[in-house]
Amino acid sequence: MRTETWPEMALLAGRLLIAVLFVGGAVQKILSPADAQALLVMQGLPVALIWPALIFNMITGLMLALGLWVRPVALVLAAYCGATSFFHLIPDDPWQMSIFVKNWSIAGGCLALAVAGSGRWALRPDPPIARWGH
Repeated sequence: MRTETWPEMALLAGRLLIAVLFVGGAVQKILSPADAQALLVMQGLPVALIWPALIFNMITGLMLALGLWVRPVALVLAAYCGATSFFHLIPDDPWQMSIFVKNWSIAGGCLALAVAGSGRWALRPDPPIARWGH
């Protein structure tokens, strides 16, 4: 494998793995909405909010997978992960606490993706970012 190819392959793999989380979350909300709706009820929010969340997860996940506007989408997803992590801040429930921490880890991956950009293999490749101080 050529040295200039493996970073592009790693970036594509990372982008696809993060995308799978969001598309999978949308599919999970379609197939089993009760779990997400219960979290909304616990927060005093209307259960109907599951549908915009589902659509958001599906669209942003597909945008990452296809390589469309990756930097801004990744930034929005980082904020989304941070905000939605608080639905899982239930100290008495170790499973929910692991999801709380996982959301922050995914936010970190999204921030790294926002810096790295889409990579070469994207429908709309991001331009390189100028290096700071240059």
